[in-house]
Amino acid sequence: MAKISDVTFSGESGRYAFEVYPINTVFSADGAVYVFSKRTVDPSGKGTHLLLYLGQTDSLKERIPNHEKWPCVIRHGTNCICIHRDNSEESRLEKETDLRAVHSTPCNDQ
Repeated sequence: MAKISDVTFSGESGRYAFEVYPINTVFSADGAVYVFSKRTVDPSGKGTHLLLYLGQTDSLKERIPNHEKWPCVIRHGTNCICIHRDNSEESRLEKETDLRAVHSTPCNDQ
């Protein structure tokens, strides 16, 4: 699937560039921090994201297709997955923690 756009999400201490893809994208086995979001586009073409779930994985290919939060994110209107590729588990965990410090996501809280 083709990338839709790019987006930057800010954490408590950092800013992270994410690639935005449709929810039915089949990913490779890359490690990444990922966000299920509901993306809307205003009349000027600017996209905004409501973050629904934030996580990290060592393999998008294994994690995304059978994710236990699919029912929750679908119920909340997810229409894309944003990914920040990073093959270092330590780095991914730091970024996930930094982003969660700022963003309340309904499907992480359930």
